[in-house]
Amino acid sequence: MELSDLKKVVVFDYGFGNVRSAERALARVGAEVEITRDFDKAMNADGLLVPGVGAFAACMTGLREARGDWVVDRRLAGGRPVLGICVGMQILFARGIEHGVETDGLDEWPGTVGPLKADVVPHMGWNTVDAPADSRLFAGLDPESHFYFVHSYAVQDWDFEQLSAAMTPPAVTWSTYGGPFVAAVENGVLSATQFHPEKSGDAGAQLLTNWIGTL
Repeated sequence: MELSDLKKVVVFDYGFGNVRSAERALARVGAEVEITRDFDKAMNADGLLVPGVGAFAACMTGLREARGDWVVDRRLAGGRPVLGICVGMQILFARGIEHGVETDGLDEWPGTVGPLKADVVPHMGWNTVDAPADSRLFAGLDPESHFYFVHSYAVQDWDFEQLSAAMTPPAVTWSTYGGPFVAAVENGVLSATQFHPEKSGDAGAQLLTNWIGTL
């Protein structure tokens, strides 16, 4: 493949996320990757990956300071693909509640990110997921594939209002830890995973390959 044929992906560097791991994983599956918070580069890339680790409120503050909220909004308005990972997925929801403090998210999807209802947190390690049959992210993956999770918070209730019969509702993938929680969402050009595909071995590499194939 010629270098010019590679899909260009920007890993958005707003100070919250293991950007080097994401860069290596994307490059390994055939993308041309750049880590940057440059506005024009983030807007013009074939794909934008938004990582995230740590607290919901801190990630939202960092994202807004880097104008990442505007980048995500403008890309989606223009039909340009975005992938959120871990807290980079959580901030796409309406709000997050940590230690009783509520923080507004990007509100691309309804729902609240709250504490996992499990005896032991964080949820750290490998787990399976239940993906819908029409999933593009999980296409070709064995249903028993395991993915790597590290989180104490998640969306545990999904209530999406389908305003018309013509609207295609998001495809939601679930996992279980103390109870069911949202593990991934696919909504047109906007996709996200609660787990870390860049740390999920061959299964994660296949998922990233699938995503790049949609760009």
